[in-house]
Amino acid sequence: MRIILIYIILSISLYATPKSIENYIKKSGLKKSEVSIYIKEVGRGGGVVASVNSDTMRIPASVIKVLSTYASVLKLGFNYRWETRFYTTGKIRNGVLYGHLIIKGFGDPTLDDADLKRIVSRIKSNGIREIKGSIVIDRSYFNVGNRDNSGFDKNIYSAYNAMPDAMMFNERISTVYLNPKNNTTRRKNNDRSYRVVNNLKIVNKPCRGRYSWPGVKISKSKSIPTMILQGKISKRCGRQTISKVITKPYKSFYYALKSKLKQKGINVTGGLKLTKVPSSAKLLFTHYANTLEDIVSVTSKKSNNLYARHLMLLLGAKVYGAPATVSKGRKAINYILNINGALSRYMPKIDNGCGLSRKSKISAKMLSDILDNAYERYGQRWLNTLSIGGVDGTIKRRFRGTVVKNRAWMKTGTVNRVKNISGYVKDKSGRLYTVVILVNSPKSRYNGSLLQNNIIKWLVKNPQAVKKTNNTTELFEDDNYIF
Repeated sequence: MRIILIYIILSISLYATPKSIENYIKKSGLKKSEVSIYIKEVGRGGGVVASVNSDTMRIPASVIKVLSTYASVLKLGFNYRWETRFYTTGKIRNGVLYGHLIIKGFGDPTLDDADLKRIVSRIKSNGIREIKGSIVIDRSYFNVGNRDNSGFDKNIYSAYNAMPDAMMFNERISTVYLNPKNNTTRRKNNDRSYRVVNNLKIVNKPCRGRYSWPGVKISKSKSIPTMILQGKISKRCGRQTISKVITKPYKSFYYALKSKLKQKGINVTGGLKLTKVPSSAKLLFTHYANTLEDIVSVTSKKSNNLYARHLMLLLGAKVYGAPATVSKGRKAINYILNINGALSRYMPKIDNGCGLSRKSKISAKMLSDILDNAYERYGQRWLNTLSIGGVDGTIKRRFRGTVVKNRAWMKTGTVNRVKNISGYVKDKSGRLYTVVILVNSPKSRYNGSLLQNNIIKWLVKNPQAVKKTNNTTELFEDDNYIF
């Protein structure tokens, strides 16, 4: 009986929650049932500082990106580079390609205008001065349908709602430049995959309030989508950039590439064709993206939804074969994490890999296990892919000028009624903790953020939060601990 009593006492001590954290929850205006907290010293066997509803499954929002990015690193390595392959059919004689230029996309989400100069240079270096054929695009590596946006919320034309495609370009964003001074517009790259209708009325008023920005309406009633500019705008406003998700990325890529080729004196006789690379095609060259480490860092720090979607799809193709599908991607992430010991008995529910979902579910304990595994394998290199408190990413301003600056490496997640944060925090003594605080509540946006900030600041300031005696973890706060 005495042994059982000792075991119970030690077990309670092991998962005790410091009084300050209990008080922060009470003062937050949140119900305790709406909050999950799991804080422990980093690494296997690290002492638990706090555990509140840590096994409760909750909507993760963008903290689910931790799974997409970490599984990508485990499977592919930090130095992996996404490919886009360029082929030709026919023969090149006297600088003329008597055949097609074929591009196969493998889902590089970073391909943009900045890459075109290098791509066109490679085409020229292969002796091509004219193309007596078409530009053919193979986007078969992803099987994801043709939706332009996710429809997750009412902002369907905003960048964060962009849907994936194997032939991605400029993150599916169409850009229009407006000059209010003379009421002129210009499409980036002369992209003719959509139309612009300018119904703006120019007024001679200060550039502020309702006169500072055009009304933008998107119409898809016809085969070619239309961006309609309407309302009144001050002629005193400077040049404005309007960016919307309204068209197909492979079409935008086609027009941009054709325009850049023409600028460099390479005329293309044919138009755009969509088909798979024929077996007779010859590889001309391969264009490589920046390293996966760079892409993962942008995904986490900027919480880039499109990058996360593409990472999940890539893993699906790598593990289960092309074409990539969402279903394959979900299974691949869980499989990779599981075989590498990052998941325990239970599996998270993954929807699209980016967090724009109310179907995804994960617990604070699961996230902590994954974070522990990532740190043990990759240490500071992994930490640096996350947003650094007061320095960059989604917590640049949140912890600027606080004790947390340069002491937190976190991934945040926010959708309506959800405010989450997970990652690592280092206290003033140099001890590192995994920290997961999930808030699913109608009051989450402000109250949840305040609760998280208070707990993280407390953890940094309180280097004696965990002490170990005889292999037993005890929780201390000003020499007192509570059960």
